Amino acid sequence: MKHGIFHIVCAASILSTGCMVGPKYTRPAAVAPPAFKEPPPPDFKEAETQGWKQSQPADAFLKGKWWEIYQDPALNALEEQVAVSNENVQQAEALYREARATVRVSRAALFPTVSVGPSISFAQSGAGNGANSVTSSGVVLSGASTSVRQNYNLPFEVSWAPDLWGAVRRGITGSVDTAQAVAADLENARLLYQSELAEDYFQLHGVDADEALLRQTETSYAEYLTLTKNRFDAGVASDLDVAQAESQLSSTQSALIDLGVQRAQLEHAIAILTGKAPADVTISETPLTALPPAVPVGVPSQLLERRPDIAGAERRVAAANEQIGIAMAAFYPNLTLSGSAGLQNSSLTKWFSWPSRFWSVGPQLAETLFDAGRRRGVVEQQRAAYDATVAAYRQTVLTALQQVEDNLAALRILQAEAAKVQETVGSAQRELNVSTEQYKAGIQSYLTVITAQATLLAAQRSQVSLLSRRMVASVTLVQALGGGWQDANLPTRQEVTPGAR
Repeated sequence: MKHGIFHIVCAASILSTGCMVGPKYTRPAAVAPPAFKEPPPPDFKEAETQGWKQSQPADAFLKGKWWEIYQDPALNALEEQVAVSNENVQQAEALYREARATVRVSRAALFPTVSVGPSISFAQSGAGNGANSVTSSGVVLSGASTSVRQNYNLPFEVSWAPDLWGAVRRGITGSVDTAQAVAADLENARLLYQSELAEDYFQLHGVDADEALLRQTETSYAEYLTLTKNRFDAGVASDLDVAQAESQLSSTQSALIDLGVQRAQLEHAIAILTGKAPADVTISETPLTALPPAVPVGVPSQLLERRPDIAGAERRVAAANEQIGIAMAAFYPNLTLSGSAGLQNSSLTKWFSWPSRFWSVGPQLAETLFDAGRRRGVVEQQRAAYDATVAAYRQTVLTALQQVEDNLAALRILQAEAAKVQETVGSAQRELNVSTEQYKAGIQSYLTVITAQATLLAAQRSQVSLLSRRMVASVTLVQALGGGWQDANLPTRQEVTPGAR
């Protein structure tokens, strides 16, 4: 008997490590054109002179601290707080720890389950006509001849279901794949909120630049108002000129006040991104002046290795593949090896004596003969779920390609627009200078001056807005490229398996 059980255990051990049903995983193909449609920004050659190489973009990024390319110490200090204080990042980190714990739960199914259930029981027997009653402690209160028998039990039970067809191992692999996907989600969350902070930061300082422009304009319009009042007092201008100058000044002051709302909201958003209350963060007013730095782009195929969301989608495809194998394993019989042993005696002093021992052991083989197509339906369900994750993975790749192309186009177009707006500002300034001199000479009405003022201010505000948009597009491009992340940074199987060796 003992030899038979030993042979069963050995055979089960061999099968549990050598047989696995289901499809072997291969990474699905995805669209990866040889080059982006949009060329790098025109100032890309300048970046190459500083050591940026288009063919080796991973070497160019600052190992995750991509925001340092903007050379702004205040931005650097804020960005460092996102990874450690942002509550959404902390939530993603907790989900990753939860996924790691799930791996441990799945891995535990490889090993036997051992349980113990000590117990003490009491039984009464007796003869006679009297009624007997016994307390919970076994004391006879009344009646004839009775006896109370005590029985002490200390059973140990062992149960083990060998992984004959790989369902457990596939479950572990699937949990590992899912944990790696959640780790990629964590990195993507960091990149997302760090990028959002940089965008808000540049927009805030864009508002600062707009405010500085409006203050400068306010001073200029106040001087024009003084000019019209002096001319009115001298009898060479009408009250209409004064009213128009006052209206122009008031409108500018109103626009200046209105910018306070946008700045306050951006400052509050930055505070939340750093994990602080809005009352705890104050950002000094600094007009935006810096131009966006050049960003190495590389080739589209590198996005598959540089975007954490793509890596996470691919890991979920791998996890879905394992579910197919688990579903297919249900078509095969299950073997369960169970045994029990322990001590049993009516006397506590003799509980550990050799005659008190007992044991039993035996295998059980189970196979489903008829389930009305349930298992086949589960396999089809998992295959469909796998196809859905493949489609989601490919869509993620396409979205990444679109985001890179969008921001490359934005940088190219906005740079060209900025050059044209610069020409507009120059022309509008000249127009204002000429119209002002003509107004002073009495050749033109003040309406001409107001029109020139409005044209210049609109062009200047457009210039400020374009710089802010270019900086935001630069940040979004860095995000679209993965922020210097590499799929080699994903945790390994050993790293996501607690207690594994």
